[in-house]
Amino acid sequence: MSNSNYIMVFDQGTTSSRTIIFDGQGRQVSAAQLEFTQYYPQAGWVEHDPREIWASQLSTAREALARAGLSGAQISAIGIANQRETTMLWNRMTGEPIAPAIVWQCRRTAQLADEIAASPIAAHIRESTGLISDAYFSATKLMWLLENIPGARESAMRGDLAAGTVDSWLIWQLTHGQVHATDYTNASRTMLFDIHRLCWDEKILSALDIPRSILPEVLPSSCIFGESDPDLFGAPIPIAAAAGDQHAALFGQGCRSVGDVKNTYGTGCFLLM
Repeated sequence: MSNSNYIMVFDQGTTSSRTIIFDGQGRQVSAAQLEFTQYYPQAGWVEHDPREIWASQLSTAREALARAGLSGAQISAIGIANQRETTMLWNRMTGEPIAPAIVWQCRRTAQLADEIAASPIAAHIRESTGLISDAYFSATKLMWLLENIPGARESAMRGDLAAGTVDSWLIWQLTHGQVHATDYTNASRTMLFDIHRLCWDEKILSALDIPRSILPEVLPSSCIFGESDPDLFGAPIPIAAAAGDQHAALFGQGCRSVGDVKNTYGTGCFLLM
């Protein structure tokens, strides 16, 4: 990459959206950040408005471009790092979310997760996904949405709904609904993904009654997911990377060998190895 080319990075976090632009030498040339609303409808519940997530991310991207004095045509690629596990459902035809996003912190499905942990599928979940059943992960959040949002399961069975974590939502919005995809790191935090075969686990989906049709395509973290709609930034930009924020930080801070370990301090404290 020459020094005249730039990379635009989305850091979509739990409490704010941020965009940073780097030049061809890896130097930061501009940044913009915007907080968005946290919703706590009941004790232990945490929600976000998917529309506000997208609006805040788009706003910071345009602001970062303006601060750098750049056009979309000068951006070589977009990369996405995002809050993990936060789960949403939206209508494939309209692109509108059918309910608030259930945030990774939300504990509304704790009892459901405990029931799964005590069921025969628990051992297979651990073997396939590397995870133990917990409300932290996306699976029980998706189960809750399908069961508690009126008409959601019927719409899902008709193929009218798309589900995803925040990366999937941003990619959908960037491509104007042309791409429904996620990456390995985000998929690995759903409790639905076989980390050995790198695919959705049909046995878990069946046990948890989650239709495969609503889930995104799973792709490597570093690949071309698609191109942004040219109306957003004045030119199409390849979406060339996506990773859950803690995975992205692990890699970005140089932990690339077995046994490397790091802490990240943000909304919570996260230890990854």
